Amino acid sequence: MKMTAPVSPAVSPVMQIVQAHRRGEPVGLYSVCCSHPTVLRAAMRVAAQYGTPLLVEATSNQVDQFGGYTGMTPVEFRDYVHRLAHEQEFPLERLVLGGDHLGPNAWQAQDAATAMAYAEVLIDAYAAAGFHKIHLDCSMRCADDAPVLSDDTVAERAVRLAAIAEQAAARAGLPPPVYVIGTEVPVPGGEASLEQALAVTSPQAAARTLEVHRRAFAGAGLGEAWKRVIAMVVQPGVDFDQANVQHYDAAAAAELSEFVADQPGLVFEAHSTDYQRESGLHDMVRDHYAILKVGPAATFALREGFLALCQIEEALLGKEPASRLMDVLDEVMRAKPKHWQKHYLGSADEQRLMRRYGLSDRCRYYWGEPEVAAAVSRLFANLAGHAIPLPLLSQYLPEQFLAVLQGELAAAPQALLEHKIGRLLAQYARACSANAARAARPHGAAVIC
Repeated sequence: MKMTAPVSPAVSPVMQIVQAHRRGEPVGLYSVCCSHPTVLRAAMRVAAQYGTPLLVEATSNQVDQFGGYTGMTPVEFRDYVHRLAHEQEFPLERLVLGGDHLGPNAWQAQDAATAMAYAEVLIDAYAAAGFHKIHLDCSMRCADDAPVLSDDTVAERAVRLAAIAEQAAARAGLPPPVYVIGTEVPVPGGEASLEQALAVTSPQAAARTLEVHRRAFAGAGLGEAWKRVIAMVVQPGVDFDQANVQHYDAAAAAELSEFVADQPGLVFEAHSTDYQRESGLHDMVRDHYAILKVGPAATFALREGFLALCQIEEALLGKEPASRLMDVLDEVMRAKPKHWQKHYLGSADEQRLMRRYGLSDRCRYYWGEPEVAAAVSRLFANLAGHAIPLPLLSQYLPEQFLAVLQGELAAAPQALLEHKIGRLLAQYARACSANAARAARPHGAAVIC
């Protein structure tokens, strides 16, 4: 079934939330950066429970005109997410698609002219497919660039892409996109080491970035598009590596928060908020980091859930007929190390631990591999023939055990996984929703938290 982007209201859900935040309402927007169907189903359940919009973002290496590592083009990703929403009965008018790190990221090894030509095709495909929230990220250097890109070069390239996005959305009969800019962008997916993490962005740097982009938009005749620049990516001092988390410190980021408070219509977007304390997420929204990105933490919860189900499977069936899911996953990761070897440093034993347990969760790139997908199917088939005993649930999935005891959750593998991921995502929904404390649970729905 061919899906098309829904007709957006005159003011998009993203713009509505930004405007409400700037009026002083305690609201924000959380962005789920993931393509795994179990994570997206869990996200839709959470958004339905808390009455929030759902922003689903695809990154430029995940989805592109050639398929990215998911094998999906922007149109195919849109249709895929819409099909999941239809299955979940999640209303499309509350679903927003976003494009993250759209720019020359995937083609940094090429010269700038070639990389930007690819980036123009990329952003045209995203905007024409109905991706409404566009992160313009030209902060990375290409093969023939100077060692450090100037803000002017970054802004000029970003504006080139914004012009393409404007034309593509108009050509498709879609509402014009909203934009996120910013040059102090954390490494997508977490740092190899927190020693590489950026310091808190200074107000002076934020002001310079904002002004350089404003001039570039104006110089390109994109004054109307500039009015739809809703956010700027900065570093508020949050990040993570394979085993450590740098938590939000409101005092350290206070000057930056005061700066954006004086910029009408603008909020900050915070990347790498995975593994932050829930209290920190609330504090960040309060301090105008009103768009919170989460990705690896969601698939980390998924991986934890799969490992728990494998332990239950082995307890029920023994090792011989088991799916060997986690072993198969590691075998495929070792055979195809492209997605982890630059991130997991150290000895062979340290790399082995990080492949399975690292907070950056690089194994998220491998769930779609045929051998891994087949092992997941075997796991589900093995468990389908057995009722999972309560003692095993208590041992390996204790939070889900409590929900099953209370009659709020079925002891079925898919439901258990979605519940586990949902507990993580619910922290973001509570931080971003003014009505979180009064969230009504739909009749018959599983409790997320």
